[in-house]
Amino acid sequence: MNEPTNNIEQARLAALYQVSSQLGASLDLSEVLNQVMDAIILLTGAERGFLMLFDDLTGRLRTEAARNVDRETIEGESMQISRTVLQRAATTGDPILTSNAQEDERFSDQQSVIGYQLRSIMCVPLRARARIIGAVYVDNRLYSGVFKEADLELLGTFANQAAIAIDNARLFTQTDHALARRVEELTVFQQIDQQLNKSLELNQVLSSALTWAIALTTADSGSIGLLVETETGPALRLSVNTSAGGEPPRMAPADHPVLAQVLQEERSVYLEQVSEAESLDGRAAAVQLAVPIKRDGLITGLITLESRTPQAISDEDIAFVERLADRAAVAIKNARLYEDIHAANKAKSDFISVVTHELRLPMTSIKGYTDLIMSGMSGELNEQQKQFLGVIKRNLDRMSVLIRDLSDINRIESGRMQFEVGAFDVRDVVMEVVESFQEQAATKSQTLRVEIGEGDTAVSADSRRVSQVLTNLVSNANKYTPPHGDILIQVQPQAAFVQVAVCDTGIGISEENQAQLFNQFFRAEDAAVREQVGWGLGLSIVKKMVEAQGGEIWFQSTFGEGSTFAFTLPSANITRELE
Repeated sequence: MNEPTNNIEQARLAALYQVSSQLGASLDLSEVLNQVMDAIILLTGAERGFLMLFDDLTGRLRTEAARNVDRETIEGESMQISRTVLQRAATTGDPILTSNAQEDERFSDQQSVIGYQLRSIMCVPLRARARIIGAVYVDNRLYSGVFKEADLELLGTFANQAAIAIDNARLFTQTDHALARRVEELTVFQQIDQQLNKSLELNQVLSSALTWAIALTTADSGSIGLLVETETGPALRLSVNTSAGGEPPRMAPADHPVLAQVLQEERSVYLEQVSEAESLDGRAAAVQLAVPIKRDGLITGLITLESRTPQAISDEDIAFVERLADRAAVAIKNARLYEDIHAANKAKSDFISVVTHELRLPMTSIKGYTDLIMSGMSGELNEQQKQFLGVIKRNLDRMSVLIRDLSDINRIESGRMQFEVGAFDVRDVVMEVVESFQEQAATKSQTLRVEIGEGDTAVSADSRRVSQVLTNLVSNANKYTPPHGDILIQVQPQAAFVQVAVCDTGIGISEENQAQLFNQFFRAEDAAVREQVGWGLGLSIVKKMVEAQGGEIWFQSTFGEGSTFAFTLPSANITRELE
């Protein structure tokens, strides 16, 4: 009698081993669930099988797999089971076996048992990581006594292994979905960052941030604002408000209930059934989310979203808008810095315009009367008087140069300097400048010569401004080159440019001073430099003028041996080809 029993037991164990060994081969949740149900029906000889798992959000059992003996998915009217049995096994953690539910006092009065004519039933809980994640239910509606205690024990053993495989597949699916969402979010944030940092205009940055917040959540409307100081204290100025229409920007005082809560708790605030008084934009809503914008740990603004649909804004929406607010804070900070710099530059430009204008008027009078006195119209002058008037005239000339340089810098930086660009031969400008410096060079016994390379030397630029650039460079070479030194001007056509270089054998520039050479008002402390007249503006103007005409400027210098300043201008031929 023991031999048949042993054979049956060995067959059960072999079947259990076979189906168990297949578990874990896949991490696809739906595939694992169907695999588990088919294995359970095979092990128990059941007519049908159902696998139910607890929903993480609702806490209710939800059918995840339903299969029959033919390995077909059960749907529709065939989904007739005793949820009472399932609920009891999943809640208590105790396995359930009934040979005939119609006569089992535990279940015989249940409507499902009576109505569906249920008989043989087994149900065991699914345990994973020390908690019940669901239950497995099998039955046979036609026959009583189909299942025995050994079947229940076998089902329980397999269910423990199946629960682990199911839990692993669920974790993998959740991780896979979370990873996919994270990759998608990172891609979206890359686009958001590009758009937010594309503009330095504050309102455009704010509008862009709000547009993204509404577009990628379930919100119907929203607003974004920054904290400002008013006569009555801090307030939130809603710079962009999708519900405002043509209304002026709304101001929310610091004691507004939502704003006050955000400022006090320094975190996002989510409200339901928001009244007009509670709403930041003054309009009632089913839900409202207020997310702070922080800069350097301080709240500087707020992104507010509203929806007319209850529970429309999810936890994922809140987390997304919070991350968006962090990115918006950086773009807003940059836009504000740009506004501050722009305002400072405008104030500087306005100041220089006023100062140069006001200085020109008295200087014109001083110069005019100085010239009249020196001409002898007011009487004959002695030598000392002529000497004093000469000092006045030279300093007036220095002031005139300073005013002209300041005006040039101001016009370039503000974009008001006009460049009359046209095609001309740069050699003509070079020869004019050389001719104008011949007398000064001869005074110091300097050699001033020109070398012009082969090729077309026509450029596309403003000849008057190029003359100003070259005059400045040759003047510097003349001033800082000792007597009997050499000054060479080279003109060399290149592929798309014409290069002009001014080389001298002067005092050179130390490595320490080279880094600051093009800075405004910079002058080296060297005695040979300080004894020359200048304000430290010339090279700064030269650099801006060259670059404004599409060229580049650079220099090479060895202290005590000389310097070379070179700049390029676009070739007229290349410009014509592009046109």
